[in-house]
Amino acid sequence: MWQLLFDVTNILALIGWGMLILLPRREGVLHVVLYGAIGLLCACYVVMLVSLTGNLVDPVAAPGTPPQPDFEYSVQGLMAMFRSEGAIVVGWTHYLAFDLFAGLWIARDADKRGAGRLIQVPFLLATFMAGPAGLLAWLIARTFVGKADAAD
Repeated sequence: MWQLLFDVTNILALIGWGMLILLPRREGVLHVVLYGAIGLLCACYVVMLVSLTGNLVDPVAAPGTPPQPDFEYSVQGLMAMFRSEGAIVVGWTHYLAFDLFAGLWIARDADKRGAGRLIQVPFLLATFMAGPAGLLAWLIARTFVGKADAAD
């Protein structure tokens, strides 16, 4: 099951990135990326997270008692948690959704600043491949690329 969810979320992200990079930037297209691909990734994430953590509730605990996770909040605890296929897929889906959202923001910001698609594509690809590195590169570059019509 986790492999199928991994495949589906990767396909959704690739479709979203393809649309963001290749299709015209009309608001309708951006809404499809935003509400379609990103929304589906977020929905998948929530369903998978609930499925993965649903077993954390102790049925004999007093009502209102928070669930007791089987992991400690430390590097070792995270390493132990991510040994699970489900945790890997949930974590990966988190990356996919947020990186695509960052790419959408970069595209919209670049459009407002008058940056052409050829200027945008390297930043979008960097964000697709290395998330925060691409975002950081755009945050630096945007200071040299036009001025936004709207307030930042």
